[in-house]
Amino acid sequence: MTKDEVYRKLDDKIKDLKSTRVFKKVTPKGDLSWYVKWASSLTLIVAMLFTSVNIFPLNLYIANLGFIGWFIVGMLWHDRALIVLNAISFVIYSLGILNYYYGV
Repeated sequence: MTKDEVYRKLDDKIKDLKSTRVFKKVTPKGDLSWYVKWASSLTLIVAMLFTSVNIFPLNLYIANLGFIGWFIVGMLWHDRALIVLNAISFVIYSLGILNYYYGV
């Protein structure tokens, strides 16, 4: 079954419900955002592992890569929550890096 057929079936089911409150939300699979999402997730897991064994400040750098990736996914998906969360996380971790080197 192709993507278009799946979407058509989903559209038909939504129409059958006759509701204005039903929204079609399908997370893309196999496109750029899918690869960035998973690479960023693995990167953040590695950063958490580094944090747990106190590999500092490398954990902050690695986490920032994950935040940048998820920020990009948020932009691709037009998801404000992902954009805001990861932009703020990036700033906070960057301040941690600055504090480590300069005591800011």
